[in-house]
Amino acid sequence: MKRASIHRAGNKNTVTAAFDELDFEYATSIAEKAMRSMAEQRVPPTPNNFHVWFNYTLGEPPILKRAIDILIGNKRKFDAHTNREIYESYIGTKASDEAVAYDVSQQLHSVMASAKQFLTTAIADNRTQMAAINDVTERTEAGVDPKLLIQNLMGELAKATTRATKLEVSFVEKSRELATIRDSLVKSEERAKTDTLTGLPNRRALEEFFRKAQLAAMEQDDPLSVLLMDIDHFKRFNDEFGHGVGDQVLRLMAKVLRDGVRDIDLPARYGGEELIVILPNAGLATAATIAERIRRSVAECHISRRSTGEALPGITISIGVGQFQGGESMADLIERCDRALYLAKKTGRNRVVTETDLEAESEQQATG
Repeated sequence: MKRASIHRAGNKNTVTAAFDELDFEYATSIAEKAMRSMAEQRVPPTPNNFHVWFNYTLGEPPILKRAIDILIGNKRKFDAHTNREIYESYIGTKASDEAVAYDVSQQLHSVMASAKQFLTTAIADNRTQMAAINDVTERTEAGVDPKLLIQNLMGELAKATTRATKLEVSFVEKSRELATIRDSLVKSEERAKTDTLTGLPNRRALEEFFRKAQLAAMEQDDPLSVLLMDIDHFKRFNDEFGHGVGDQVLRLMAKVLRDGVRDIDLPARYGGEELIVILPNAGLATAATIAERIRRSVAECHISRRSTGEALPGITISIGVGQFQGGESMADLIERCDRALYLAKKTGRNRVVTETDLEAESEQQATG
């Protein structure tokens, strides 16, 4: 049985309607399950929300399903702010990218059409100039007054120079347009790889960076480690002080991460209140040291409500640390870090747990 797929028409997201009988039944069942899940979580059935929850019910992409499962597990309310953030983080940027791509395509079409016209004009001008010079040559051979011929030749050269100058100006203008288009593409690519709330790289940038780091680690036999961290009791900040404070905490965390890692590392927002750091050329011990430094820096931070100056509770984080094993997928490595993170939460929070600690706990449980 084929699964339902998502396609886009123009700049709008829409669920594919072209199913055969079995596909239609399957898609209908997915839609019904999505609507039930939305009702259970009291999510308004808007087109954007339905798009998110239809994909969630399909389980694609897995990162979206995991993020929503975490929110449900934390009993997070799916209010307008949360729903908008989920859509923008996992769905909306794609529509934005397509809109930019469409605009760029139209701009390039216009520039190429102009360039074609310029070249056509230049070729025609060259032919006219060559014909004029040939005419002067023929008249010279016929014994026409040289002064008159020189005047005619200079006139034709002047016309050619004027036409060439106009073409040059037009080409310079179109070159500027191409430079603008190039800058637009660069900025669009940056936006597509940046989390709008924290300014950190997002999952797309994370996956691209990890693939390169993974290949380098295997080719050069270098270590590669990952830190997966979660803000302790983050739900409390949102519930007691509002999402504005929660957002402030996430931005603060982003700053601590940027200040606490090396230039070669990649800190990123993984989803919700989870953050991640990819550490090339770092073994488990080095990664644990960096993680501990980040944990201490966060614990030393103090935040206050911007509107009143009221001091707010301190922030702590739990961190799971794992080292890449040759050939494994990013999902497998992060899953191991996630288990270490869970152990950190289970054993009191505000601590760093490595995959070695996981092995020690397993042995202890086996012997106990």
